[in-house]
Amino acid sequence: MARKVIRSSFLYIFTCFLFFATFYHHFLRHDFSAYHNEIINPHNTTIKSTTPNFLFHENFSSPNTPSRKFPIIPSVSILMPDWEVYVIVSPDFSPLQTHYNNSSFLCVFDTGEESPVVPAGELPFPVRSIFNCKLPSRARRRLPFTQPILTSSSANVSYRNSPSPELLRWSFLVYDSLTTDDDVVLFVKGLNNHQGINREPTEFTCIFGDGVKTAVTSSVQEVFRCKRPDFAVNMPIKVSIEIVGPTPIVVPTVAYYSPQRKLASPEKANLCFCTMVYNVAKFLREWVLYHSKIGVEKFILYDNGSDDDLAPVVEELVEDGYNVQTYFWLWPKTQEAGFSHSAIFAKDSCSWIMYIDVDEFVYSPSWSNLTQPSQLLLPSTLLNSEGLSVIAQVGSRKSTEKNVAQISIPCYEFGPSKQKVHPVKGVVQGYNCRRKMENRHKSIVFLDAVDYSLLNVIHHFKLKPGYNVKKLNVVEMVVNHYKYQAWPEFKAKFRRRVSAYVVDWTKPLNLGSNDRTPGLGYSPVEPKGWQRKFCEVYDNGLKDLTWRWFAVESLAPSEYSLPWQR
Repeated sequence: MARKVIRSSFLYIFTCFLFFATFYHHFLRHDFSAYHNEIINPHNTTIKSTTPNFLFHENFSSPNTPSRKFPIIPSVSILMPDWEVYVIVSPDFSPLQTHYNNSSFLCVFDTGEESPVVPAGELPFPVRSIFNCKLPSRARRRLPFTQPILTSSSANVSYRNSPSPELLRWSFLVYDSLTTDDDVVLFVKGLNNHQGINREPTEFTCIFGDGVKTAVTSSVQEVFRCKRPDFAVNMPIKVSIEIVGPTPIVVPTVAYYSPQRKLASPEKANLCFCTMVYNVAKFLREWVLYHSKIGVEKFILYDNGSDDDLAPVVEELVEDGYNVQTYFWLWPKTQEAGFSHSAIFAKDSCSWIMYIDVDEFVYSPSWSNLTQPSQLLLPSTLLNSEGLSVIAQVGSRKSTEKNVAQISIPCYEFGPSKQKVHPVKGVVQGYNCRRKMENRHKSIVFLDAVDYSLLNVIHHFKLKPGYNVKKLNVVEMVVNHYKYQAWPEFKAKFRRRVSAYVVDWTKPLNLGSNDRTPGLGYSPVEPKGWQRKFCEVYDNGLKDLTWRWFAVESLAPSEYSLPWQR
């Protein structure tokens, strides 16, 4: 009897174990892998990896000349959020379409799974084609995550026989670099992970190529500044950061030490706008036309991977005589780093830059009686770059303050204003009801006065010693922020927040942040009564002004249109 009980218990335990093992393998392992992907210590991953170390050298084994006989395309891959994989093609094979005309491509993983590839763009020096694909479900259950093969979809290729390199992790990576007259600036994920808490420069060294090292002189946010090496750049050379210690750790890198690069410009503009954009094609024309008429000379767009009609819209604006330039900046949640990049990249092209979004419009109540716009309005009201003085004029009163290198402008946040879809005549005409109190500020900064660290927080830069910030009030000037638009437009904000230090809205964290939307949950589901939310004050100031300045009579009697309508 006892034996039967023991035997039955054993069979029961074994059956349960087998059931839970099968259940885990087929259903739960995905979740644990995803969790592991977020919490794993990248330092330990680097040290304990038993696969070949591809942190600094891609170590491509494919032929130097692309051919149908060699269908494997040399590449290095990064695991991004939401199981995306960025595949960066070797410089020798880029641009890829010049070697494989009209071909489509696949990511092939060591599980035998295939994932379609979508072109994302071209990284600058050296030029590298970049694609993205999805990490398939079975590949997510196998640790460590390994890099796929990039191949022409028409090729019959099996997976590599040699050990597969691990996927580089976006959470621990040198992703870009920029060379100045005096140093090299690196943009790095995974070292300064919390806003306001930065590791000391002495904890790191910069490493160029096969071992040339220089000192790190600044470590703030994702921006690290290094002394330039003594040799000239005559070929692509990888650059990274080394964490010093008994066992030094080199941060994986896809960045190259490049010759000095600057924003191309025949002459220096007094005032530029800079913004990070994603799928803003339908809004861009209105934003550019309005601000160009009040004195903005150049618009710099850091394109965060747009897949709408941004390129043709920019091309149309350029053909119409507007100075709009796009810089490919695919990296997600890197707004602060992108703005730091622009403060160097555009320094010889712009005296002052305002960091502002495409749903934000600068306006002064003192303009309300003007019958037409003037390109002197914004520059003459705010700043004089030669004397570093700010001229604030309200009515007949004019005051001048010296050594001001940053002007901070308060924002009003507008609500959906009963709109169900994007207004035909544009955001300024469509949204006219806002919250009563101002929220946040946006800044115009004098680039020569930006601090060496390039530190910026929510569109404001730290300045060099001796320079001041001038804060305007809503009577002097305001930014109309059309933040809460019709639901089909607003829900796109759930995709991802652009700041490195702002929690995405899909996560129930930091609920008191001003970036959050009151009453909104954690998924893009339209709240009840959305069309009437955030409506405390009707404000037609800019709406009436733009109608007076820009409306033209159509062919049909008593019908008017605006120049940005298409």
